Amino acid sequence: MKTPIEITGGLLIALALLHLAFPRYFRWKEETAALSLLTRQVLHVHTFFIALTVFLMGLLCLTSAADLMATPLGRRISLGLAVFWGLRLGIQLFGYSSTLWRGKPFETLVHIAFTLLWAWLTTLFAMTARA
Repeated sequence: MKTPIEITGGLLIALALLHLAFPRYFRWKEETAALSLLTRQVLHVHTFFIALTVFLMGLLCLTSAADLMATPLGRRISLGLAVFWGLRLGIQLFGYSSTLWRGKPFETLVHIAFTLLWAWLTTLFAMTARA
Protein backbone atom coordinates (compact mmCIF):
# COMPACT_ATOMS: atom_id res chain seq x y z
CA MET A 1 0.00 0.00 0.00
CA LYS A 2 1.21 3.47 -0.83
CA THR A 3 2.04 5.74 2.05
CA PRO A 4 0.27 9.08 2.37
CA ILE A 5 3.58 10.72 1.45
CA GLU A 6 3.81 8.78 -1.82
CA ILE A 7 0.20 9.58 -2.69
CA THR A 8 0.91 13.22 -1.91
CA GLY A 9 3.92 13.02 -4.22
CA GLY A 10 1.59 12.10 -7.05
CA LEU A 11 -0.69 15.01 -6.17
CA LEU A 12 2.24 17.42 -6.18
CA ILE A 13 3.40 16.22 -9.59
CA ALA A 14 -0.14 16.68 -10.92
CA LEU A 15 -0.21 20.18 -9.42
CA ALA A 16 3.11 21.00 -11.07
CA LEU A 17 1.81 19.83 -14.44
CA LEU A 18 -1.35 21.90 -13.95
CA HIS A 19 0.89 24.98 -14.15
CA LEU A 20 1.32 24.24 -17.87
CA ALA A 21 -2.29 25.35 -18.39
CA PHE A 22 -1.97 28.62 -16.47
CA PRO A 23 -0.99 30.93 -19.38
CA ARG A 24 -3.94 29.85 -21.49
CA TYR A 25 -6.51 29.48 -18.69
CA PHE A 26 -5.68 32.85 -17.14
CA ARG A 27 -5.28 34.45 -20.61
CA TRP A 28 -1.86 35.79 -19.74
CA LYS A 29 -1.17 37.00 -23.28
CA GLU A 30 -4.12 39.39 -23.12
CA GLU A 31 -3.95 40.08 -19.38
CA THR A 32 -0.26 41.00 -19.40
CA ALA A 33 -0.15 42.91 -22.70
CA ALA A 34 0.19 46.26 -20.91
CA LEU A 35 3.04 45.06 -18.70
CA SER A 36 6.68 45.66 -19.49
CA LEU A 37 8.62 42.85 -21.14
CA LEU A 38 10.61 42.33 -17.94
CA THR A 39 7.49 41.98 -15.76
CA ARG A 40 5.90 39.53 -18.23
CA GLN A 41 9.06 37.45 -18.34
CA VAL A 42 9.41 37.46 -14.55
CA LEU A 43 5.83 36.13 -14.32
CA HIS A 44 6.61 33.28 -16.71
CA VAL A 45 10.01 32.45 -15.23
CA HIS A 46 8.71 32.45 -11.66
CA THR A 47 5.75 30.28 -12.63
CA PHE A 48 8.14 27.81 -14.29
CA PHE A 49 10.34 27.62 -11.20
CA ILE A 50 7.37 27.25 -8.85
CA ALA A 51 6.11 24.39 -11.02
CA LEU A 52 9.60 22.84 -11.09
CA THR A 53 9.91 23.12 -7.30
CA VAL A 54 6.50 21.53 -6.76
CA PHE A 55 7.39 18.77 -9.26
CA LEU A 56 10.66 18.06 -7.45
CA MET A 57 8.83 17.98 -4.10
CA GLY A 58 6.48 15.41 -5.59
CA LEU A 59 9.36 13.38 -6.97
CA LEU A 60 11.06 13.48 -3.57
CA CYS A 61 7.88 12.19 -1.92
CA LEU A 62 7.49 9.39 -4.46
CA THR A 63 11.09 8.23 -4.32
CA SER A 64 12.12 8.93 -0.72
CA ALA A 65 9.03 8.66 1.48
CA ALA A 66 10.76 6.26 3.87
CA ASP A 67 13.76 8.57 4.21
CA LEU A 68 11.53 11.59 4.86
CA MET A 69 9.92 9.68 7.72
CA ALA A 70 12.86 7.82 9.21
CA THR A 71 16.04 9.88 8.94
CA PRO A 72 17.08 13.07 10.69
CA LEU A 73 17.73 14.77 7.34
CA GLY A 74 14.37 13.60 6.03
CA ARG A 75 12.60 15.01 9.06
CA ARG A 76 14.41 18.34 8.62
CA ILE A 77 13.37 18.43 4.97
CA SER A 78 9.81 17.60 6.05
CA LEU A 79 9.90 20.48 8.52
CA GLY A 80 10.99 22.81 5.71
CA LEU A 81 8.16 21.53 3.52
CA ALA A 82 5.68 22.05 6.37
CA VAL A 83 6.85 25.66 6.72
CA PHE A 84 6.67 26.18 2.93
CA TRP A 85 3.11 24.82 2.65
CA GLY A 86 2.02 26.49 5.89
CA LEU A 87 3.06 29.85 4.47
CA ARG A 88 1.21 28.99 1.26
CA LEU A 89 -1.89 28.19 3.33
CA GLY A 90 -1.58 31.58 5.03
CA ILE A 91 -1.41 33.31 1.65
CA GLN A 92 -4.47 31.36 0.51
CA LEU A 93 -6.43 32.56 3.53
CA PHE A 94 -5.10 36.10 3.96
CA GLY A 95 -3.26 37.10 0.78
CA TYR A 96 -6.05 36.79 -1.77
CA SER A 97 -9.11 39.02 -1.70
CA SER A 98 -12.33 37.10 -1.09
CA THR A 99 -13.87 39.11 -3.94
CA LEU A 100 -11.98 36.76 -6.26
CA TRP A 101 -14.10 33.79 -5.18
CA ARG A 102 -17.03 34.83 -2.96
CA GLY A 103 -20.37 34.41 -4.73
CA LYS A 104 -18.77 32.51 -7.62
CA PRO A 105 -19.49 28.78 -7.32
CA PHE A 106 -16.54 27.44 -9.32
CA GLU A 107 -14.02 29.86 -7.84
CA THR A 108 -15.33 29.15 -4.32
CA LEU A 109 -14.91 25.42 -4.92
CA VAL A 110 -11.35 25.95 -6.16
CA HIS A 111 -10.58 28.20 -3.17
CA ILE A 112 -11.87 25.56 -0.73
CA ALA A 113 -10.10 22.72 -2.54
CA PHE A 114 -6.74 24.50 -2.48
CA THR A 115 -7.23 25.59 1.13
CA LEU A 116 -7.76 21.93 2.04
CA LEU A 117 -4.79 20.83 -0.07
CA TRP A 118 -2.43 23.37 1.54
CA ALA A 119 -3.73 22.37 5.00
CA TRP A 120 -3.17 18.68 4.14
CA LEU A 121 0.38 19.31 2.94
CA THR A 122 1.21 21.42 5.99
CA THR A 123 -0.19 18.81 8.38
CA LEU A 124 1.37 15.83 6.62
CA PHE A 125 4.86 17.30 6.54
CA ALA A 126 4.59 18.66 10.11
CA MET A 127 3.60 15.21 11.34
CA THR A 128 6.39 13.61 9.33
CA ALA A 129 8.91 16.06 10.80
CA ARG A 130 7.83 15.05 14.31
CA ALA A 131 7.92 11.29 13.65
